[in-house]
Amino acid sequence: MKPITLKDIALKLNISVTTVSKALQGRRDVSKSTRQSVVDLAEEMNYVPNSVAVNLRTQQTKTIGVIIPTVVHQFFSKVIDGVIEEAEKQGYLVITLQSNENFEFEKKQLQLLMQKRVDGILISLSNETQHCNHLNEIIKNEIPIVLFDKIYKLANCSKVYIDDQQAAYNAVTSLIKKGYKRIAHFRGSLTPQNSIDRFLGYKRALTDNDIEFDASLVYLCNNNDDFNDGYNNANKLLIEQNNVDAIFAITDLIAVGILKCFNEKGIKIPKDIAVFGFSDWFMASVVTPSLSSVKQPSFEMGRKATEILIDEIKNLNKNISYSFQNVVLPTTLAIRDSI
Repeated sequence: MKPITLKDIALKLNISVTTVSKALQGRRDVSKSTRQSVVDLAEEMNYVPNSVAVNLRTQQTKTIGVIIPTVVHQFFSKVIDGVIEEAEKQGYLVITLQSNENFEFEKKQLQLLMQKRVDGILISLSNETQHCNHLNEIIKNEIPIVLFDKIYKLANCSKVYIDDQQAAYNAVTSLIKKGYKRIAHFRGSLTPQNSIDRFLGYKRALTDNDIEFDASLVYLCNNNDDFNDGYNNANKLLIEQNNVDAIFAITDLIAVGILKCFNEKGIKIPKDIAVFGFSDWFMASVVTPSLSSVKQPSFEMGRKATEILIDEIKNLNKNISYSFQNVVLPTTLAIRDSI
């Protein structure tokens, strides 16, 4: 069957299409009885509004785009849950894309969202992203954009993230308070801001507790979320070091790779060496031994970023000026059996 149109309803009631449209919008310049007749008939005929026509009239698509580095990631899946919940509450659809941690692909995905005429964009930057020129193009086109998690601090837009440096500082300090002194760090790639900040937090915690920083105890994981990086670097550490008593890993997946290596080698955790992760994935609580980790508010990050974005979209549509927000969400430590 062909979809019911405003014209079909108008013919049935012998009134104009304009009157039907106004009645369905609840306009006061249509009598109450006429409005009720239109609404009743529209419901009886299963009329569904033409969203394309509505979008053309309002110059909005009621959609927002989200770009994340990877879909297969518990942290980002929780972020997306928060995005979708807030977006649906406010009547928006969500288009989700991934950059695969690739800068060129990230730029292509942004262009795609612009072509789709989304009303606003949420993005967590790829590990390869080193500047914000491509973001400036979005901003220049007056499309609201909010960065979350992996941000570029100089970008002229709103941001929602955690204080990675302070979170790392707290984790390493908790290790020191337990008596650990020779603490290695399995850090992430050299470019991402959160990788840099977690390294700086690790280093500052050592300095503040009168422990000399030793560059030989820092192991590079080129892919922040590669289990194999954790496993291989743990093997390397066992060959190169004989007095490390704890490891602070940039992510839980890296930490789980460390646990697997040590379990295979018969190294007891935390008796022989302690391990601390970051993000508090579900796996952290179910591996053996259970993994201590920094707990990130992933769902709240997605919800808050979406709330800010939609507020900016609404203000832009009403020509109301607004200030960019810089929201830093709190983290906590989940202390478990690995330390």
